Amino acid sequence: MTLPSAATPASTPDLSARTIAYFSMEIALSPALPTYSGGLGMLAGDTLRSAADTAAPMVAISLVHRRGYFRQKLSDVGQQTEADVPWSPETTLPSANQIIALTLQGRQVLVRAWRFDVIGVTGHIIPVFLLDTDVEGNDPWDRRLTDHLYGGDTYYRLCQETVLGLAGVSLLDALACKPKVYHMNEGHAALLAIGLLEDHLAGTPLKNATEADIEFVRQQCVFTTHTPVPAGHDQFGVDQMYQVLGNDRAAAIEQFGCLHNGLMNMTYIALRFSRFVNGVAMQHGKVSQQMFPGYKVYSITNGVHAATWLSPHFQELLDDEIPHWRTDNQYLRSVYGIDPARIAAAHNKGKLRLFSSIAKRTGHHFNPNVLTLGFARRVATYKRASLLLHDPKRLVEIAEKIGGLQILYAGKAHPADVAGKGLIREVFASAAKLNSSALKIYYMENYDWELGALLTQGVDVWVNTPRRPYEASGTSGMKAALNGVPSLSILDGWWIEGCAENTTGWAIEDGEDEAAEATSLYEKLEESIAPMYANPHAWARMQQHCIAINGSFFNTHRMLAQYFKNSYFPPTPLSPTQASYLDHRRSTDTVVPEPALV
Repeated sequence: MTLPSAATPASTPDLSARTIAYFSMEIALSPALPTYSGGLGMLAGDTLRSAADTAAPMVAISLVHRRGYFRQKLSDVGQQTEADVPWSPETTLPSANQIIALTLQGRQVLVRAWRFDVIGVTGHIIPVFLLDTDVEGNDPWDRRLTDHLYGGDTYYRLCQETVLGLAGVSLLDALACKPKVYHMNEGHAALLAIGLLEDHLAGTPLKNATEADIEFVRQQCVFTTHTPVPAGHDQFGVDQMYQVLGNDRAAAIEQFGCLHNGLMNMTYIALRFSRFVNGVAMQHGKVSQQMFPGYKVYSITNGVHAATWLSPHFQELLDDEIPHWRTDNQYLRSVYGIDPARIAAAHNKGKLRLFSSIAKRTGHHFNPNVLTLGFARRVATYKRASLLLHDPKRLVEIAEKIGGLQILYAGKAHPADVAGKGLIREVFASAAKLNSSALKIYYMENYDWELGALLTQGVDVWVNTPRRPYEASGTSGMKAALNGVPSLSILDGWWIEGCAENTTGWAIEDGEDEAAEATSLYEKLEESIAPMYANPHAWARMQQHCIAINGSFFNTHRMLAQYFKNSYFPPTPLSPTQASYLDHRRSTDTVVPEPALV
């Protein structure tokens, strides 16, 4: 991996003018830096890139992750093994020139930070501070605390999240940065609220905090929850909580009602201390409201950073035809003024680029004239990577009937996810049995930023088959849509909002079981997708619709604007009379039953 060299840093922006602090356990900052694992980190990075493009007054906090998430190796039968991805911030990034002392596990831990500047299209800088415990004088175990993203056991994870929340707040204090809003991107950063409360109390014990003190902190905090899967919400034993945080902080968390089912739950700490809570898609907001009925949960649908994910060929086309698209993504709607044939040609160049890269990496060759499906995401059982292969005989018949079919897979399973690793082996086994002149299935190793970009820019159809309602949002399909790629997907997450049947893609109809949903997938593939693909003009028009309809909305420029308007700096609250009227209106509206959580 080639890392950027540590160039002379730009002067630090005036942090006193930064009103929003964005906290995230992972942030995808550069393809060369292993500071992310997948969708959460990509969203965080895209958010900050849009913040830089739109001159938002933000600053961000994360961890340095010196040894990364992991590099995936796959054997001939799909057995995954993992290797560290070490990098050196000392030779890569400028220092923030601050050392923070944090009491952790009953001892002092020193924390420093490195600065990464996200630079926008007009030169605006969003400084990102990466916290690092590899400091001389620290206990050897403590020096490894910020090494591995999502590594170690629960004790290690709680220590990491304590560094993120508490040391993050202390660092901003030391840098004379006093944000008005602290945004917790997922519950990992929830302990920042305890740090803010300690600052507010100015030495008074936490046990003496009043509801007014808690409300003071709440007014500064907003929280985005990203998962409808209960296992995705970090929770720790009470004994661990006391051991890591100490008696004062741990007792306060109990006192403030932040335990759930007898455990320290980071999501419930974030809920308790936030004035605004949102899910990441319309449906996810509803599902989250069911999960947390004691709190009001809104929704702000995710997006992606258009300039990061559009292929070079599309960027050239748009720069020529719609020059203001980089600062205002709503201009993507103007692709309706571009000849669909030029759009098809730009996508075809992306397809050729993808296939050329695969050939160089693997020696495998694919036909650019053949319909190609892409399925790439974190490998978890609920995402059902093997649904596309549910009926091998039917899949082969379709491939032969339509003149050929190519399927490209990619994705990492968490090192501890035995079932996820098993899914990868299943795909490999199916590919070994089914590959022929008509049907090619290939699983690509080490799904990362660069491979994700190649796939979303180069395949013809993006496939997504989660078990409802466990897809919070999903952003890979949004990246594909920007590049004129329609989706074939279960109606969950963002696709409920993005699917216009036969216009931006196709919905896999809900079924009573996997067999029924696989049947719907095959029917759409055979009866709708393949015939349209065989009509170049109709296919080019669909590519145009994908960019104009979905690309112009599912982007982080729009998403960030909604955060500013609804979360960070909302309008003046309604008067009691207005609120009473709206409550009455809502109570008389027809209520649509919510889907039950499985």
